[in-house]
Amino acid sequence: MVIVILLVIILSAFSCEANAQRQLSLDETITLARVQSVDAAVALNELKTAYWEYRTHRADMLPEVSFKGTLPSYNKSYSSYQQSDGSYTFVRNNSLGLSGQLSIDQNIWVTGGKLSLTSSLDYLEQLGAGGTRQFMSVPVGLTLTQPIFNVNNLKWQRKIEPVRYAEAKAAYVESTEKVTMKAITDFFELLLAKENLNIARQNLQNADRLYEVALAKRKMGQISENEVLQLKLAALKAKGSVTEMQSNLNAKMFKLRSFLGLSEQENLEPQVPATVPLLNVDYQTVLGKAHENNSFAQNIRRRQLEADYNVASAKGALRSIDLFASVGYTGQDKDFSSTYHNLMDNQIVQVGMKIPILDWGKRRGKVKVAESNRAVVVSKIKQEQMDFNQDIFLLVEQFNNQAMQLNIATEADDIARQRYKTSIETFLIGKINTLDLNDAQTSKDDARQKHISELYKYWYYYYQIRSLTLYDFQKNTTLDAEFEAIVKK
Repeated sequence: MVIVILLVIILSAFSCEANAQRQLSLDETITLARVQSVDAAVALNELKTAYWEYRTHRADMLPEVSFKGTLPSYNKSYSSYQQSDGSYTFVRNNSLGLSGQLSIDQNIWVTGGKLSLTSSLDYLEQLGAGGTRQFMSVPVGLTLTQPIFNVNNLKWQRKIEPVRYAEAKAAYVESTEKVTMKAITDFFELLLAKENLNIARQNLQNADRLYEVALAKRKMGQISENEVLQLKLAALKAKGSVTEMQSNLNAKMFKLRSFLGLSEQENLEPQVPATVPLLNVDYQTVLGKAHENNSFAQNIRRRQLEADYNVASAKGALRSIDLFASVGYTGQDKDFSSTYHNLMDNQIVQVGMKIPILDWGKRRGKVKVAESNRAVVVSKIKQEQMDFNQDIFLLVEQFNNQAMQLNIATEADDIARQRYKTSIETFLIGKINTLDLNDAQTSKDDARQKHISELYKYWYYYYQIRSLTLYDFQKNTTLDAEFEAIVKK
C-alpha cells in the first residue's frame, strides 16, 4: 500500500512538472535562441567551415615535410627488348626495388614558386643466379619550380583569404543577431496571442455579465428586445473568439518551443518587457559603424579582389613559361655506406614554355570577358552600397521615431482600458447603448494589440541596427566573439 501511495505521489509530481507554467522573459528567450536554436547551430558550422578553410590557406604558406616511397617494388615479368641488329626479343625481369624520399617543400608567395629540399635513397637488386644489387643516394638536393609569366596564385590568395575569413567572422556575429531578431518575432507573436486570449476571455466574461444584466433590464422594460439580442450575439461571438484565440496561442507556443529547442510539455508564459533601451542614434554614426564592422564591407573588398584576380589569371594564360632547376649531389655503389662517399654533381635545369602562335583571339577574348565581368562587379557594388546606405538611413529614422510611437501606444492602451471600464459602468446604469459599449471594447482591444505591436517593433529595430553595425549602442562596445574558442567547441 505504501509503495502504491509513493508511486501516485511521484506520478503526480511528474504531471505537475509537465504542466507547470514557465515564465519566459525576452532576455531569456534571446539567450536560449543563441545557444539552442537550429539557426545558431547553422551559423556556428558556417563559421567553423570558414575557419578551417582559412587555416588551410595559412598552412599553404608554411613548410611541408613529407615522405614518399615504394616499400617494396617486386617485378618478375617479361618485356620487349631491341637488340643491336634492330630485332626485338623478350627478356625476363626478376628484380626487387626499394625507394624512399624525404622532402621539405616551401611555397614562395612573393614569386609564386616552390622550393624543395630533398634527400632520397634507392635500392635495386637483380634476383636469381648471378644477380647484383645497387644503391643510389641523393643526400641533398635543392629544387626550384618557378612560373615566369603566369599569375601568382599564392600572392592573390594571400590577399583574398584573410578578407574572406574576416567576412565570415562578421557574418557569424550578424547571424547571431538575426537569430535574436527571429526569437524576438516569435516571442512577441506568442505574447500577442496570449494578450488576445486574455482579451477574449475578459470580453466573454463581460459579455455574459452584460447579457445577464440586459435580461433583468428587459424584464423591467428598461431596454428593447433588440438590445438584448445584440448582447446575446456579442456573448456568442466572444465565446467563439476564446476558442479561436486559444488555438492561435497553442500554435505560436509550439513555434517558439520548437525554435528554442524546448520540451513540448512546457507551457510558456511570455512576460511583457518592463523597460526598453532609451536610445537616439545618429545616422552618420550608425553608417560609420556599419561600414567598419558589417560583413558587407568585407564582401565588397573580397569581390573586388576576386574580379581583379580573374583578370590577372586571364592575362597570365596568354603565355606560359616555367623554370625548373635542381642542384645537388648523388652517389651509387653496391654497398650502402659507400653510396654516401665520392659524391657526384646532380644538376638539372629546364625552361618550358607554351606560347600560342595562332588561337584566333581565344585568350584575348577571355581577358576581355574577365575585364567586362570586373566592370559589372564594380557597377553592382556601387549600386549595393547606395542601397545599403539608404536602408540604414530608413532604419535609423524608423528606430528614432519608434520611441514616440511606443509612448503613444502605451498611453492609448491605458486610456482605452479606462474608457472601457467606465463604459461598462455607464451601461449598467443605462446611460449609453450597446453600440457605444461595443465601440469602447473594440478600441480597448485595438489599443492593447497596438501597444504590443509597437513594443515588438522597437525591439526588432534595435537588434536590426545591432546586426548591421555589430555595435552595442547601450554599452558603446563592438559586438565580438572569442572565435578561436567557439570553433573548437
